[in-house]
Amino acid sequence: MSRRDGDPGSEPAAHPSAEPPPARRLHPLTFVVGAVRELIALIAAGAAGLLVGGLSTAFYFAFAGLAFGLLFHAGGWMTFTYTLHDDRIELRRALIGRSVKSIPRDRIRGVDISASLPHRLLGLAVVDIDAGAEGGEGTLNAVSRHEAERLRRVLLARGTPVPPRRVLARMRRRWYVYAPLSGAYLLTPFALAGSLLGTVYNLGDDLGLITQERVEGFGHEVVGLPTALVVALAILLLIAMPVMSVIAFTLFNWDFTVHQRDGSLVVERGLITRRSVSLERRRLRGVELADNPFERFAGVARLGALITGLGDAAQRGRLLPAAPRAVAESLAARVVGNVPRPLTAHPPAARSRRLTRAMAPPAGFAALAVLAGQPSAASVFAVLTVLAVPLGLDRYRQLGHVTDGERLSVRSGSLRRRQAVVEHTAIVGWRIRRTLFQRRLGLATLIAAAGAGDGGYSAMDMAEEDAVALAAGITPAWVTPFLETPGA
Repeated sequence: MSRRDGDPGSEPAAHPSAEPPPARRLHPLTFVVGAVRELIALIAAGAAGLLVGGLSTAFYFAFAGLAFGLLFHAGGWMTFTYTLHDDRIELRRALIGRSVKSIPRDRIRGVDISASLPHRLLGLAVVDIDAGAEGGEGTLNAVSRHEAERLRRVLLARGTPVPPRRVLARMRRRWYVYAPLSGAYLLTPFALAGSLLGTVYNLGDDLGLITQERVEGFGHEVVGLPTALVVALAILLLIAMPVMSVIAFTLFNWDFTVHQRDGSLVVERGLITRRSVSLERRRLRGVELADNPFERFAGVARLGALITGLGDAAQRGRLLPAAPRAVAESLAARVVGNVPRPLTAHPPAARSRRLTRAMAPPAGFAALAVLAGQPSAASVFAVLTVLAVPLGLDRYRQLGHVTDGERLSVRSGSLRRRQAVVEHTAIVGWRIRRTLFQRRLGLATLIAAAGAGDGGYSAMDMAEEDAVALAAGITPAWVTPFLETPGA
């Protein structure tokens, strides 16, 4: 509400607290972090100059790159300010063109704090402000660690009493060995290695160091390796994959801690780059438990939070990357309440549908291979069709739903099983889907629309009457009017 001079109710405007808040700059040591980055670019530029034109060219490239980088960082620091108002935070930038970004405080979903190794050594941190699609995003790179914590506390304050800091969960180091069970961490080191090799190849190609003759010669040398050496290298690769996955998992999730502070769930993780993600409790609508067959066999699950308006939910909403399922369910209970159980199994007609959906694709390709006169390909697809039988049966076993009067839980999937636990108050609508094949079997898929996570959670292949009854039991005011017969 604005005030005018002379208004009887405007006396507080003369109080010093009503003066415009001061504009702040980033921490001056930001130059040092920038210098470290420029040093890396300096080495790369010097090496390129040395290859192209010798020592003098290398010195010229390095000096020019360093001077430009330092001037750029100095200009950025001098022309960037941020101002914290009662209702918003403003970010002003005027390096090349003037821009003002205003982020309403009531739109802010989270304030994330991250610190790379240079930032941590200097006591600095990067603050990322997420206000969803409507409010936008903002980054402060970088401020002191104390200022970063103050900004998070102030920007997420909602005028409610601040509860004491309480640790909810912390990963134990022996859980890092669960990393090979997840395909993502198992392949991450080799994806990084492939990216690095691709960069080196492109650089060598641009500099003329890689020619077709050299590539062909290298290929002939690899093909000519002894069989024993090839087998040994393959064994070493198989051993290296789980080892490297554990190393990658440790770097990303070192000392993974979940605690409650200032009305938010704060997740901290990382060894070299330490990241702190804040999730507002008032926007929390549920959780999701996920696993794959290897994790299920080991009794391991991953836990994520379902938050309204959260960007990059797969990463920022992570509450536990890999932990014993009992621990994950215990944390879920502390966050949203006990996970409802036991799940209600779906009708036998759903089993035939799961089997059909699993077997139909390879069986179809096998038939096409027979018609095309490719018996070897037909045999491969026939084997895949047989292997799809246990997959279809497991997909049926994993189907289930349950409600305890406060939360709805639905589960589906086999290779990637997901169990969502959504608060009834988070459900904003229902959708009942019946395909032609589902109608013939008396089945339906009930989708609970929620403004969090993926936006909707499905109870697949339920009996049609059970789907309607479940929706009517949770939100009778929405569903019951459509079930009443005229004149009743």
